[in-house]
Amino acid sequence: MNDENRHSLSTTTVTGLRLHEKAPSYSEIQLPIETHDLRPLRSGEVLVEIQAAAVNPSDAKAATGLMPYAVFPRTPGRDFAGRVIVGPQPLIGKQVFGSSGDLGIRQDGSHANRLIVEADAVVEIPEGIDVKAAAGIGVPFVTAWKGLQRAGLPQAGETVLVLGLNGKVGQAVAQIATWRGARVIGVVRRGDAYEGHANGPIDIIAAESTDVPARVRDLTGGKGADIVYNTVGDPYYEIGQKSLAIRGRAIFIAVVDRFVKFDLLAFYKGQHTYVGIDTISLNSVETGAILKQLVPGFAAGKLKPFPIMEGAIYPLERAYDAYQAVMASSRNRIVLVPGT
Repeated sequence: MNDENRHSLSTTTVTGLRLHEKAPSYSEIQLPIETHDLRPLRSGEVLVEIQAAAVNPSDAKAATGLMPYAVFPRTPGRDFAGRVIVGPQPLIGKQVFGSSGDLGIRQDGSHANRLIVEADAVVEIPEGIDVKAAAGIGVPFVTAWKGLQRAGLPQAGETVLVLGLNGKVGQAVAQIATWRGARVIGVVRRGDAYEGHANGPIDIIAAESTDVPARVRDLTGGKGADIVYNTVGDPYYEIGQKSLAIRGRAIFIAVVDRFVKFDLLAFYKGQHTYVGIDTISLNSVETGAILKQLVPGFAAGKLKPFPIMEGAIYPLERAYDAYQAVMASSRNRIVLVPGT
C-alpha cells in the first residue's frame, strides 16, 4: 500500500448499520445507523465503496443470535457490490462484487457505505451487469455452486431434481445445472410456473397434488434423479430420497425440524451420497473463488443475476423494512443502497 493510500485511510470513517446485541425476535431487530472510524487496511486488503448490498435471511438470523459465533457490535451484511477506492493499484476504480460467510457475522459487513475486505475476495463485475443485480448474486449462487460442486457437478445427460425450485437458491441451481447441460425437474408447492432464467426446458411438479417420486420416475424412464438439491429441508426430505437414482447424490442446505426418519436400508442399497452445505463456513476469499468460477457463465449470458425490482431497493434508513421483507419470504431479492 502506498503512502497516499495510507494517508487516505487515516481520516476515513464508515457509516452503516450497527448491531450492538442480539435481538429477541426478528420483529425487534434494532438497526441504528452509526458512523465510526475505519481500522487501517492490512496488507492484501481493499476498501470498497458500497453501492448496493443484498439482505439475506442469514443476516437477520445472525442478528437474533441464532449463530452463536456472531460478534457484537458489528455491521451486518454478507453480499456486496461497489467500487474499489483504496488498495492495490490494478484494482483502484474497478467495479466489483463479493460475498462471505465471515462478513456481517464474524466481522463488519456490507450494510454500510464502505467495506474492508481481502483483495482476493473481490470479483470484477462482468460487463452488462448492473451493480444492484451484482449485489444480489452472492449467497444464492455460492450456495448452489458449492452444493453441486461437493456432490459432483452435473453433466449432460444427468437429471437434477430441485426441491423448492422458485426460491433464490433453487433458481440458481436450475441455472447452473442447465448451463452444464443437465436436465432439471423442479418441485414447487402448488404448480406455479418457473420464475427464473434457464438454459433449457424445466419440468414442473406440484408437490401438493402429485406423487413426486412417481412422477420423477415417469419423467426419467424409471431411473430417478442423479442429484436431488433440497433447498427446503425436512418437509421435502422423504420425497427427495424416494426420487434418487441408484448412486444418486442428495444436497441439503436448510431445515425446519432438524430430525427426520432416516431409512438406512434404502440409503446403502441405493448407494447414495448425502452432502450438507453451510456457506457461513466459507471465508471471503473462499467465496470469491467460487464467484470467479461462475463469472464466465454470467459474462456469456448463460447465468443471469436476479432482477432487482424498484420496490425491493431500500436506503439504509429503511433497513428495518428491508429485513422484515426478507423474513416475510419476499419473492424479490432485497437490496440496500447507501446514500439514497
